[in-house]
This record gives sequence, structure tokens and C-alpha cells, in this order.
Amino acid sequence: MSDCLKDSSISKLLPANKNLLGSGKMLRSRLTLALGNANSIPEEELINAGAAVDMIHGASLLHDDVIDGGLIRRGAPTFWKKYGINGTILFGDMLMFKALALLTAVNREDLLRELIDRTGEVCTSEVEQELILRGSPGTWEECEMVGRYKTGSLFAFAAVAAGDRSGDQADALREAGYLLGTAYQLADDVLDASGNEHVSGKTLGTDDKRGKTTAITVTKNAPSDPIDYIYSLLDASAAQLAAWPEIHGAWITFLNVTMKPVLSKHLNAG
Repeated sequence: MSDCLKDSSISKLLPANKNLLGSGKMLRSRLTLALGNANSIPEEELINAGAAVDMIHGASLLHDDVIDGGLIRRGAPTFWKKYGINGTILFGDMLMFKALALLTAVNREDLLRELIDRTGEVCTSEVEQELILRGSPGTWEECEMVGRYKTGSLFAFAAVAAGDRSGDQADALREAGYLLGTAYQLADDVLDASGNEHVSGKTLGTDDKRGKTTAITVTKNAPSDPIDYIYSLLDASAAQLAAWPEIHGAWITFLNVTMKPVLSKHLNAG
């Protein structure tokens, strides 16, 4: 990720902003590497795809912090508080296009299309949450749909990037990623409402202040035990990959070693 910016003057800002790139949980790129290694995908393709998806995610966080008025990100002041709104939005835009270029460098036009499509879903979901659903408690179905595309889309890309390019496997990996990302977003809703800022390392409580439809605000058609439902989505994601034992095993390991501990912190961070 740093290499993408080394020829730009913006690289001068990275040493003073260690919370910007490569300092988060990097769940999406870690998923790509874990599955891709099990699937014998060339390392350069995995690295570029992983860097691309985490750069897109980083760009979305820059924009989100501006929109939500977030003051803390990964335990440090947010970028916009240090450099202003205009520069932050422009930097986020630049990161997105630098990310897309990474996939052309390894001649993966299929993944380039995938990332464009999935990033478009993220933007569409964010727009819907902001312009259509904000100010309304919404339904569980609407909340889950927001999670599927707002967060699940980039997990879907991360999973597809580890595939063998066959249609059936790509479809299964994509759906598994959507389910995984949905679970993560629902847990993040809980964290925002009841978590500890010191533990989470980011500004919390913005969802309620801005009237967002989340797993906390929704009552209509909500499951009796939302936390159990979140974990059931993880099981459903793994079930998508049962036809490919190596990938299925890598997915289960990723859930147990990486994802479940993160979700547990989100859901018990009060």
C-alpha cells in the first residue's frame, strides 16, 4: 500500500499518520491471503488484491469520518481533524483509484471489474442509508441489506480474489463474503451503541446521533437474539464453501482464529 504512494508527495504524510494504512485489523486482505494460499493462487495476485481492497476500505473510512464527525480512528486523531475536510475527501478519492491500478498491474481485469462492482455497491448502500433510511428505525430486512452491501461487498471481493476464476467457486466465495461482512457490520452496530471508545480505538455513538438505521434501532422483524443471529451468519458463510474442502478448511480457520475474536470484542466491549 505504501508503495502505491511512494512517487506522490502525499507519501510525506504517512509517517505522521500511522493509523491510516496498514494499522487496522486488515480483515479483508487477511481473508484474501488465507484463502488464496489454500487455493494455490499466485502470491503477487493475492498481495495486490489484498492491498487494493484494504486501500478502498481505508478510503471509505476517511470519508466516513468526515460524514460522521469522527474524532478518533485506530486510537489516533482522524485525518480530517488534522488536515481538513477538503484534503481528506480528495485523499480518499486518490486512494480508490490507486487501488484499482493495482489490479491492472497483475493483469486481473476480472478482479478489476469485481472491485468496481463491489465498491459501487458500498457507495449505493451508503447513499441509501444516508438519504432514504436516516431518521427512521427501519426494518431488520433493511438493516441487514445495508450491512450486506455497505460492509459485505468488500468482504465479498476479498473472498473472490482468492478463487480459481471458475464461476461456481466465485459465486460461492462471493456469497460467503457477503454473509461474513453482514455479520461484521451488525456487530459493529452493537459496538457503536454500547462499546468503549478506549477499547475500540474509534469515535462511537455517531449512529444514534445521526439517526442511522442499525441493528440497535430496528425492532420490526428483528430476531429474538441478534447476537445468536450474527454468529449464525458465520456458519452460513462457511456452508457456502463445503464443495471445496481446502478452501472450506481455510475459511473455518479464519473464522475461529481471526473473525470470532474480533466479533466477540465488538459484542462485549461495553
